[in-house]
Amino acid sequence: MTVRLQKQYNEEISPMLKEKFKYKNVFQIPKLQKVVINMGVGEAVKDSKKIEIAIKELAAITGQRPVVTKSKKANASFKLREGMPIGVKVTLRKNKMYEFVDRFVNIALPRVRDFRGVNPKSFDGNGNYAIGLKEQYVFPEIEYDNVDSIRGMDIIFVTSAKSDYEAKELLNGFNFPFNL
Repeated sequence: MTVRLQKQYNEEISPMLKEKFKYKNVFQIPKLQKVVINMGVGEAVKDSKKIEIAIKELAAITGQRPVVTKSKKANASFKLREGMPIGVKVTLRKNKMYEFVDRFVNIALPRVRDFRGVNPKSFDGNGNYAIGLKEQYVFPEIEYDNVDSIRGMDIIFVTSAKSDYEAKELLNGFNFPFNL
C-alpha cells in the first residue's frame, strides 16, 4: 500500500524534477532515502528513567522502537562514564518515512510556537537537510499533561540529491515551508 505522500512523489514531484533538471535517467531524480530522528537525553546521567520516557515518546511519534545511543568517552566534569545511555535515535525508511514527513509538515510544524518557516540554509552541501525542534509536544501523539520535561530533537532528511538546490526543490515538492 502506498502512502499519500509517496503517491504524490511518484505522480507529481518526480516528473516535475525530471523536467526541471532535464534528467535523462529516472535514477538521477532525487528522492528521499531516509529520515533520522535523534533525541539527546543529557539528564539520563542522573536519572536512568529519563531514557525509558524518551523511548516511549519517540516510539509514539515515529511508530518504531528507537535505539539507545551510548557515550563513547568518559567525561568527569559531566559525571559521564563510557557506555552510559545518553540519547535515543530512530531511522525511518519507506512507508513510515513518508507518513512521518506528511505528519511533520502538515501537523507538527504549524504547531511550533512563533513559526515563520524552516531555515533554507540548513543543507549540508550534499543534499541532506537538518532541522532541530525545541519541544517534543508539537506532535499530536504526545499529550502535554504527561510530559515530564521538555526535550528537543534533531531531524535529518537524507536525500539522493547531488546538490543542495536539487534537494531544496525536492523538499519544496513535499510542501516544506521554507522562509524567505
